[in-house]
Amino acid sequence: MAGALRGPATRTVWRLIGLAILAVVVVLVCQGTLSLVDAPAPVAFALLVLAGSAIALSFAVGPIVAGAVDPLDPRRFAVLGLAPRPLAGVLAAVGFVSVPILAVLAFDVCAAIVWTAQGVPGLVSALTAILHVATCVLLARLSMAFGSAVLRPRRTRELSGLFVLGIVVVLVPVIVFLSSLEWRGRVPSALATAAEILGAAPIGAASALPGALALDDGRGAWLAAAVAVATLALTAAAWLFAVERILTTIDNPVEARGRGGLGWFALVPGTPAGVIAARGLVYWLRDSRYLVNVVIIPVAGLLPCVPLLIAGVPPEIVALVPVPIMALFFGWLPHNDVAYDSSAVWMHIASAVRGISDRVGRLVPVLLIAVPVLAIAIPIATATYGRWAVLPAITGVAASLFLTGLGLSSISSVVGPYAVSRPGDSPFQQPQRSDSSGVTAQAVVMMGAIVLSAPTLWLGWLTITQDVENAVPAMWTGLGIGFAVLVLGLGLGSWLFERRGARIMEFAGTT
Repeated sequence: MAGALRGPATRTVWRLIGLAILAVVVVLVCQGTLSLVDAPAPVAFALLVLAGSAIALSFAVGPIVAGAVDPLDPRRFAVLGLAPRPLAGVLAAVGFVSVPILAVLAFDVCAAIVWTAQGVPGLVSALTAILHVATCVLLARLSMAFGSAVLRPRRTRELSGLFVLGIVVVLVPVIVFLSSLEWRGRVPSALATAAEILGAAPIGAASALPGALALDDGRGAWLAAAVAVATLALTAAAWLFAVERILTTIDNPVEARGRGGLGWFALVPGTPAGVIAARGLVYWLRDSRYLVNVVIIPVAGLLPCVPLLIAGVPPEIVALVPVPIMALFFGWLPHNDVAYDSSAVWMHIASAVRGISDRVGRLVPVLLIAVPVLAIAIPIATATYGRWAVLPAITGVAASLFLTGLGLSSISSVVGPYAVSRPGDSPFQQPQRSDSSGVTAQAVVMMGAIVLSAPTLWLGWLTITQDVENAVPAMWTGLGIGFAVLVLGLGLGSWLFERRGARIMEFAGTT
């Protein structure tokens, strides 16, 4: 722990700042936990189970996401000839002495105080706190061992980015949902259900045991105790197995050959579609022509809100406008992708890449960008509207516009590519065109997506203006139409790509 503060002054300062921030967070969390002493038992149960589950999950995933280097990696002790089982026990015991575990211990002590005040025997509260801390320690040990043995040789910035993106996609909607709930001294039914489910799961059983006793739920207490003890036993057995395997297995030769650094190409499957998707991701994240399109979409979604508010449209209705617009533009984005890729599309045709591989590979970057954005925007819009019953309808409308746009774009980029700015040129510099094919392709894709999504849009409008019972039909209608158009668009676009190879080559050579 002291060695973590050694090294360059800049790194030491940043780590001290991180420790200070962690200390402040721990104080706030402990203060909030202790405030539950006088709270109703159901409220304390729901909040503490959710918090305990989140902590356990973070110890299971956090080391992989952060790419943490374990200073007590069992591999470091392989040259000493130590027996695996004693070494596993010592390393697990030393795992209790770390800054994150001390922070968790502070939370669990406060939780034990709360449950004792709620009438739970002090011994039970203390044992469950120890059980929760021990589970977190072993989960962290396993996570670091997994990252060192499996992910480290192939670790890239892109993999970390996907992990962080996944956490953001899950965390933001959850925060928005919780902040929109009306507590009024009781636990909302949705939150109570989530706490009950997590209390029976491995990551939340230890936190749920004293709460079940406080609620006088004998069956729930026995279930939580059994799951918590079984989880600790299984993680201990897995840790022992991991140490034995690490000490008796030679390091992965992939690391010795230095095959890292391939970026997205190291993550995707070794298929034509995977390679095209990886190359597309490089373009979408580095080429200014793509980046400008991605940045403009949220602006385009929010821009109509201003005149609508000035015109007197209710704010809750205006809050729902940006999501369909963004979904429409995201589906419209790849409608001319062949033109943007004209300097490399000849490789696909010369190597006889199947049309389906080209079509699918080009949609992967759009999906990886659009899905997280929409997953965050939809719950925010729903919370602003103030009624979560409309969430399925908004989801269906967004899915229909987005997926139908992708399906039509898969056809348009083959049938009607038009000249765009060259790589390296300003994204706002558009070449002169002698025809109107560009305008036609843009209009057909955008209007086509709206027309095909008309049934979903109508059901969504009925959900808002008449009856929320139309929300679920709107969702399934949107998903059905969207996936149907996407599949048909991919099939027809693939067939056209193989049939029009010569014309695509001619277009690529003249732009």
